[in-house]
Amino acid sequence: MSEQKFDLIVIGAGPGGYTAAIRAAQLGMSVAVVEKRFTLGGVCLNEGCIPSKALLESSRLFSKATDKFELHGISISPPILNLAKMMQRKEGVVKKLTDGIEYLFKKYGIIRFYGTARLSGQNIEKLHRVVILLNDSNSTFSEPPGNSNTPTSLFIIQGTKILLATGSDPVEPPGIVLDGNVVVSAREALLFDKLPEHLVVLGGSYIGLEMASLWRRLGAQVTVVEMQPQILSCMDRQVSEVLYRALRKQGIHFRLNSRLSLVDHSGKKAVVRITCNADVEEIDCDRLLIAIGRRPFIEETGINDSGILLDANGRIIVDCDYQTSLSGIYAVGDIIPGPMLAHKASDEAVTCIERIAGRTSAVNYNCIPGIVYTFPEAASLGNSEEQLRESAISYNVGKYNFSANGRARCMEETEGFVKILADKENDRILGVHIVCSHASDLISEVAVVMNFGATVRDLSSTSHPHPTLSEAIKEAALDVHNEAIHY
Repeated sequence: MSEQKFDLIVIGAGPGGYTAAIRAAQLGMSVAVVEKRFTLGGVCLNEGCIPSKALLESSRLFSKATDKFELHGISISPPILNLAKMMQRKEGVVKKLTDGIEYLFKKYGIIRFYGTARLSGQNIEKLHRVVILLNDSNSTFSEPPGNSNTPTSLFIIQGTKILLATGSDPVEPPGIVLDGNVVVSAREALLFDKLPEHLVVLGGSYIGLEMASLWRRLGAQVTVVEMQPQILSCMDRQVSEVLYRALRKQGIHFRLNSRLSLVDHSGKKAVVRITCNADVEEIDCDRLLIAIGRRPFIEETGINDSGILLDANGRIIVDCDYQTSLSGIYAVGDIIPGPMLAHKASDEAVTCIERIAGRTSAVNYNCIPGIVYTFPEAASLGNSEEQLRESAISYNVGKYNFSANGRARCMEETEGFVKILADKENDRILGVHIVCSHASDLISEVAVVMNFGATVRDLSSTSHPHPTLSEAIKEAALDVHNEAIHY
């Protein structure tokens, strides 16, 4: 039984894991990555961020061909959905990106083990040992087994440092079993081979709303059940309200302040019982998507037996260097506190590796955007108005609606706004909230400004090209001081 030695062993090859491995190799470390999935990229690239955005883009084009092309003098009557081809395109996008990461691993000499890793303490040299249940006896870029993913051999490696980046899994509500067919997670919702007649989505946040939008655009009846009195309760209330109206206009039905109290799916369809206060409603559906959140995935790694400390939510406690309570073992991404976002995991990974290498590096957690890829999109950065009020922070508000933006008018995409919240004392930007067709792209400008501690005056005095959607950011910044021109 061989015991290879590495400077760094990374467990998990998602956005946190593969980014850390590449950065460590760039800095001259010998790196091994253990990943149980044959393809690299983790949940995000294989069954989350990338495939969902590929299908959302396809579904948006289909919806525009159905509803919007006539406005531009283009007639397609009617557009015809080829779901199999749409899914095939999505898989092609995923493969190109996973192949790209594989190429980078080879370029930087990163050794990849195809299997499941478990922490196994230290040896007499104080090196951390990792036991790997290989899915194939060939340890580096082996072909997956022909008909089974059952681990077939044992392998042990040693590392000076260990980085845990194992990501998260969907939360399953008590009493509801995900069968992968009728009752599904987002993973299966991206693999449907036919259009659902009626999709019920449990959860009105990021994932639930994106999946609801995807299948509604393609023609399914969609009902979203949310226990809170509003969707996107984690975002600014005005963002929630505008997006709620837009999604309702698109035909998505909502049951707010509601709970799923019963699911009967003995056959090929399901009957779900929804309770709202004393009212009870039963809905027939052929698919039920559970999208109520995600939980850290740490069970298989032996963390529970290692002595690594967890917080009350089951996430790993780390210090400012991302080191756990065990010296030499680090963690990033969904398994530590903070928002479960791919870009947050990547930023933490780079910072962690650079600190291990003795460099100065940090993540500015106040400047990590959250985005919902519906139509319109919603993007938030920093504090909401509700949070500022609760903290008794004095602030000014600037707002600009896209209905007054020339580029938005040309695109026939005028729903939404930009809202900027600024400290009343020093004019620093405290929060930015954008609802529009390209909010995910626009938010980055303000993230840069906030990261460097610029003021609203700095933003409003910066020239923005005309006609662009970005002009709305400048106008909102001007409006903070009641100086907006086109308002």
